[in-house]
Amino acid sequence: MKSKFKIKGLDCANCAAELERAIQKIEGMNAVSISFMAERMEIEYEENHKEEIIKQLKKVVKREEPDVTIEEI
Repeated sequence: MKSKFKIKGLDCANCAAELERAIQKIEGMNAVSISFMAERMEIEYEENHKEEIIKQLKKVVKREEPDVTIEEI
């Protein structure tokens, strides 16, 4: 299953790459792609775990990049 997000507050492409690596470690996460320039993030995850994946995603983003906000689109 895939979800797309608007991502605001990332300062650099390196920050986006580090955030991708952290998000990829979430259990049930299959793929992560962050476009720093477009301020977009797409994730692919196990179908039956959306609520838990999104909860963990927000937790990781807040821990890794406290000033970053995400909104599902």
